[in-house]
Parts: sequence; structure tokens; C-alpha cells
Amino acid sequence: MKTQTVPAYAKLNLTLDILGKRPDGYHELRMVMQTVSLCDDVTVTLTDGTGVACRVAGAELPCDERNLAVKAANAFCEALDHHGGIDITLTKRIPSEAGMAGGSADAAAVLRALRDLIAPTLTDERLEEIGARVGSDVPFCVRGGTQLAEGRGERLTALRNAPRLYAAVCKPDFPISTPALFQRSDRVALTDRPDTAAMLAALEAGDAAALCASVKNVFEQVLPDEQRARIEDIKHALLVHGAECAAMTGSGSAVFGLFREEDVCRTVCEALRSAELQTFCTIFV
Repeated sequence: MKTQTVPAYAKLNLTLDILGKRPDGYHELRMVMQTVSLCDDVTVTLTDGTGVACRVAGAELPCDERNLAVKAANAFCEALDHHGGIDITLTKRIPSEAGMAGGSADAAAVLRALRDLIAPTLTDERLEEIGARVGSDVPFCVRGGTQLAEGRGERLTALRNAPRLYAAVCKPDFPISTPALFQRSDRVALTDRPDTAAMLAALEAGDAAALCASVKNVFEQVLPDEQRARIEDIKHALLVHGAECAAMTGSGSAVFGLFREEDVCRTVCEALRSAELQTFCTIFV
């Protein structure tokens, strides 16, 4: 049996802006997204059977099409007319319901592994097309790095790699509903938007200070009051401990602060970790 193990890297949103609702019901987004070193391990094995089997270690997740890794395997098989069996093992480290694309990262890792095992000449563009059928963040997770993501998130423009920064990621013990946030964004005027052009200029110049000054997530404006207060508390704690900036990633509920030095980032994570707050020190990759 042929097998492949690949890392599934998480992402952070350096910026996230909602430009409006589209006729198809989706929202038009403009985001600068960054891969970080925090990752799951994804092992894919080709078997003599049929269908897709899945096992998960480190989290309680479904192993049917609700799991994007399974959905990705099925999409790959359909696109390439592959009928053999596939066994997937996920070793989870990326927190769920965090806004860090854990499910999308797993899906992208499955696609990369299946390409290596079945169709090594398949182009990145084709793999991203398959990924877009699975989820909006999957094409980014296939490509990785520092990207401007537009549309639903599937239209990507490669950017100069971000300066080497460390992120203290804090995940509180509550989920945030992405559909509910989009609905709330339709009902309010979003006034405090990220300056995406400034972020792009900071990346082009390799200016870490300007990058940090441009970090912003418009979703923070439409959080329910109780959740918004908690997110603001976490941001404040990160800033007090020396973060150059702090923001929620994606639709939350994880919050990150950026640091220049790894030892400072790790010290902050240790200081803020509690029963109600998971913390992770990770680096831009």
C-alpha cells in the first residue's frame, strides 16, 4: 500500500474586509492571509478497497463528508475518476472553530498527498480548482505562503513573503458562528475597515512595523456584545504583554498577537494560558 504523510498548516488573517453581498448569496471578501507553522499531520494511504475511511486523533470530529478532508478525497476521486480505496488519518493540533482554517488545511493536505500518490503531474492550478469545490479557504491552503485572497477567498494573488514574525495565538473556550457574523455584517455599516493597500505596501517593503500597523479584521465590529468584550480582553492582554498588534483571525474565535522574538512570544503564551484559553506560539512560514 502506498502512503504519504504531509503537514496541514494553519493560517492567520492579517487583514479581512467584507466588500458586500453577491447575487449568488456569498460575500465578496478581500483578505491578506498568512500560513503559520502550527499544523496537523495528515496521512493518506491507498488501499485495495473502495471508498474513503477516516480516523481522527486529538479532536472529536466527524469522519463523513462534514469533514473537509473526506470531502476533498471524494472531490479528487471524482475529478480524476479514481475508484480505489483511500484511508485518511488526521492528527489534530490546529484548534477547531478558531478561524485558522484547520479543516481547510486538512483538505488541502489530502489533495497534495493524493496528487503525489496518484497524479504527480497534476498542476497546482488544477489542484486549487478541485479545492475550491471543497471550501473557500482550501485553494489558499493548497498554495500557502502570503496571499491576497479575493472573491469567496478562492482568487489568490501571491505576495512577497511576510517578514519573519511570531504569533501568540489565543483560542477562547467558545465558538463563533460564521453565518451569523455574515448576517450581522449585512445589517450594519462597516466603518473601521482594514487598509489593504497599506498592508500590501508593507509586505512589498518588508516592513514589519508597517505590517503590524495594518493588521485589522472587520468581523470584530459585528461580534455579539459578550463575545466582542471577550475578544477585546484577549487583544488587550496581548498588547499589554508586548505584542506589536493583535486581532481576531477569520471569523474567530482565535486571537493573535505578533512579536519579533520567539522567546518573548513563548513567554506570553505561557503567561496567558488557562483552562479557558488555549495558547500556541507559531511562526510565519
